[in-house]
Amino acid sequence: RFGDKDYKDIDIHMLRSNLGYVTQEPVIFSDTVTNNISMWKCDEDDPSCTERIRAAAHAAKCDEFIDAMPDGFETKLGDRGIKLSGGQRQRIAIARELYKDPRILIFDEAASALDAESEFYIQESINRMHGKRTIVVISHRLASVRHCDRIYMVSAGRVIEQGSFDNLYSQENSQFRRMCDRQGISS
Repeated sequence: RFGDKDYKDIDIHMLRSNLGYVTQEPVIFSDTVTNNISMWKCDEDDPSCTERIRAAAHAAKCDEFIDAMPDGFETKLGDRGIKLSGGQRQRIAIARELYKDPRILIFDEAASALDAESEFYIQESINRMHGKRTIVVISHRLASVRHCDRIYMVSAGRVIEQGSFDNLYSQENSQFRRMCDRQGISS
């Protein structure tokens, strides 16, 4: 079910237009920053479209490094984003999804392969979206889910624990607490 509708009765195009998905390995095209964010759906002569791209970049915390590039938003990123760090590629991918403006945004291990500073920026971007859309964070790094309203611990395809971070952490014998302890995370 999706809300009160049976999944098979949902218009697949409507569903896809309302979903955003950021993976661990984002795809970056050998094109400009603008086209990587807008997916070629922006008329560069339209100021409102350009503003949407800049707003998405700002929300994803990538406007600073874009502005420092030789041609700013018109900088070509090279094959697979070779001119970017891993964290910068992730933030461009987040900006792409924010430009799309989905109601539901899924982060699938989006920060797992990043250095601490890049992970901080990604987490900051996610935290700023809190309360503005539905966000699903899939992660083995429990620091990434600290601010989530609801956490589901899954093992062998089944939900074994659920609750808020503080609620799950307060249960001394919980799997969640044991994982937090192993990762050096406290309440």
